[in-house]
Amino acid sequence: MARPKVDRLNHAPDQAETALVLIDVINDLNFDEGDKLLRHAIPMANALSKLKRRAKRAGIPSIYANDNFGRWRSDFPSLVKYCSGPKVRGRSVVTQLTPKKDDYFILKPKHSAFFQTNLDILLNYLGVSTLILTGMAADICVLFSANDAYMRDLRIIIPSDCVASEDPERNQQALSLMERVLKGEIITSSEIHFQKKNGRAAATISTPTAANSKSHNRR
Repeated sequence: MARPKVDRLNHAPDQAETALVLIDVINDLNFDEGDKLLRHAIPMANALSKLKRRAKRAGIPSIYANDNFGRWRSDFPSLVKYCSGPKVRGRSVVTQLTPKKDDYFILKPKHSAFFQTNLDILLNYLGVSTLILTGMAADICVLFSANDAYMRDLRIIIPSDCVASEDPERNQQALSLMERVLKGEIITSSEIHFQKKNGRAAATISTPTAANSKSHNRR
């Protein structure tokens, strides 16, 4: 279990065993096949917004891990404002998942939420040992992030209704891969429950995998 680092400067005021990570949900979807992704992203955003509200009530921190659109001049509030614009393709997703003032965010230069970002440090301050990975695309950035989380011995939960890809078949292939290779726990968002564990917010799941979660073999 991760041990929270002493945060003398109050960089991360929350303490939780679990964090909800929203990957690339602040997105204009202005690319080839973006309309196909949007079709699946809208119901994903609806399910994820409900999960995020439940997580917040339980004290589970939400971390937005977002592309910086490759310009290297991006800041997160500007991205949210732009992607919420009336003529932006991804607006219907962004408006459902608009970040709150007490949410965390990182801007990532590549696919993984971990690569060349401060996510490791943030998770250390929070004391997180379990990640609920959500967002898009499941077969690209969610998959890469899950791989890096697995390499760090973090427990991985992926609610299947809270991720989306351009193609449903590829989406399912990615979920199967994350379950088989990365020992990810693939469930639906309604099967995730939150409780206090050792005084800190944590996630439990109401599926057979929950009974085996403590003995997960992370080879």
